Amino acid sequence: MSAQDTLQNISVQSSSRSLKKSLSVTANTTVMTSKELLKAACCNLAESFETNPSIDVNFSDALTGAKQIKMLGLTSPYLMITEENIPSVRGASQAYGLSFTPGTWVESIQITKGAGSVVNGFESISGQINTELLKPMNDIPFFLNVYGSTDSRFEINTHINRKLSDKWASSLFIHGNSRLSKNDMNDDGFLDNPLGSQINIMNRWQYSNAEKGWVSFINFRFMNDEKQTGQVDFNPDLDKFTTNHWGSEINTRRYDVATKIGYVFPDMPFQSIGFQNAFSRHEQDSYFGFNRYDIAQDSFYSNLILNSIIDNTMHKFATGLNFSYDRYDEFVQVPGIDRDFDRIDNSVGAFFEYTYDNTDNFSLIAGVRVDNHNRLGTFVTPRLHLRYNPWEKGVIRASAGRGKRAANIFAENQQLFASARNFAILNSTGNIYGLDPEIAWNYGISFNQRFDLFGKPADAGFDLYRTDFENQVVVDWFAGPTQVNFYNLDGKSVANSLQVDFNYEPVKHLNIRTAYKFYDIETDYAEGNFERPLQAKHRFFTNVEFATHIKQKGQRWKFDATWNWTGSQRLPDTSGNPAEYRLPGHSPAFSVVNAQITRTFSSVFEVYVGGENIANYKQDKPILGADDPFGPNFDASIVYAPIFGQMYYAGLRFKIK
Repeated sequence: MSAQDTLQNISVQSSSRSLKKSLSVTANTTVMTSKELLKAACCNLAESFETNPSIDVNFSDALTGAKQIKMLGLTSPYLMITEENIPSVRGASQAYGLSFTPGTWVESIQITKGAGSVVNGFESISGQINTELLKPMNDIPFFLNVYGSTDSRFEINTHINRKLSDKWASSLFIHGNSRLSKNDMNDDGFLDNPLGSQINIMNRWQYSNAEKGWVSFINFRFMNDEKQTGQVDFNPDLDKFTTNHWGSEINTRRYDVATKIGYVFPDMPFQSIGFQNAFSRHEQDSYFGFNRYDIAQDSFYSNLILNSIIDNTMHKFATGLNFSYDRYDEFVQVPGIDRDFDRIDNSVGAFFEYTYDNTDNFSLIAGVRVDNHNRLGTFVTPRLHLRYNPWEKGVIRASAGRGKRAANIFAENQQLFASARNFAILNSTGNIYGLDPEIAWNYGISFNQRFDLFGKPADAGFDLYRTDFENQVVVDWFAGPTQVNFYNLDGKSVANSLQVDFNYEPVKHLNIRTAYKFYDIETDYAEGNFERPLQAKHRFFTNVEFATHIKQKGQRWKFDATWNWTGSQRLPDTSGNPAEYRLPGHSPAFSVVNAQITRTFSSVFEVYVGGENIANYKQDKPILGADDPFGPNFDASIVYAPIFGQMYYAGLRFKIK
């Protein structure tokens, strides 16, 4: 996705639809507007994809409440997650970083399948998720959102915006949430969700001078997040690092400063220069029973971009330089490993991306970048996106690209710390935890057709993608129920993904989205070729949205319901455990139903109520060895379904325009 494509994506928001695909954008991109985020209990970015068929959402473990997202069957480390095209959720923040962006701060989300743009870096493999935040120049003076749920989660969001002049505006975003009551709905003696609290504050400034062509943003952010989980009777003041009760605390602090400066040449509106800079400090102190994990990451990112044309606006290009620096202080104390993994990653890269658009039925984006990384070496990253409209309201897209990344094996697999597993890094001769970098090629094709069905608008299409790993860091769950091994791929690892969509508006204001997804994901492990664990081959999705006509004062009812059916998943091998601590080879299929009703009383005030997991499905034995958490069979990482039952919530939104 090029810089030019990004501008086109944002313009789609003018549509009344909350989820939209354009027929003219080159990359396979879906835009979620802020309206889409209001359709569910979207408290943070991790919870904003429940109504989107492109993203699969599941809990990463049975304790922390963290949600893991997947696209094309691959987990979030293989996605590039950016905030206003600056890399955000990466490194130390990989496990919990999506929960650090409140949903009310988001203006839109752009989801691109396949290899992303070379402008943003070399790490993207399965896709890119870019979040656009609310702009001070366009925001309202005041916004308030209050939320509460039956699982004792309470949240407040306040936005205060002020236009200081015709060129300057500033917004103050304040978010707080807490969970103070203990819940154990499956009666296993462990908390279903962690106790804790978060305070998240951002001050955002915007300068805009259209006459002279300048626009700039400055963001200052502070976040403090504290979680306590484990057995219901665990008291950290008395029981930490003892065998009285098993418990865990995860405390995270983040400091962020980001700037963006853009200049559009007044006499040449097709030519612009952008300069992005971001600094962050991420600190996490945590323990899981007797396992300890502490990580601090200092990051600096800089990106200089020139956009212009070659002869005419049918031929555009973007070129520039990236620089990134990451310093890690990481300490791991688990069975088999007790040491520091301090390191520095830095890279400098140059990119060139050419865009051709005949303004009718064909466009392409061809990009290449060259990077020099202190641990990955010097390498080339090519990427290509094509779009062709063979007839009216039909579009075919294709893409291919290469990605390379350094796997942060502990930060990305923190769910394994809540277990008695022994950890081992095998064949440790590489530069990254003794391992080699991950390298993969992604290929994809998609088709979408809009049409009328019984005189009403509809569309249908499919996506077909394949990811081939040249090298991969294998997380081996098949070495035994008390062992996890990390090693480089020796053989093949492929991820095939097929998604078929059908969307229909049978009557005005009633929208139905449906999707079927098939995943064929296999990896050569040391023990043989297996399906990737905790990944369903088949999934069905349906979302139904209905809204009444808007009355004179803005009064309106809105109804939303989402059904997710998840097929059987291969489970990690537990056959070596005693009988009472074993799981079957595959999980049962299950369904989850979420729904929400919103009553808009006016253009400035509305209330909403909703429920999640209304069918009350709960995984059987989400924590193995819950009766003996300090024993050899304890494992809270094998989670394939919800671990607690129904949850209901209510909230209100108030605006001053």
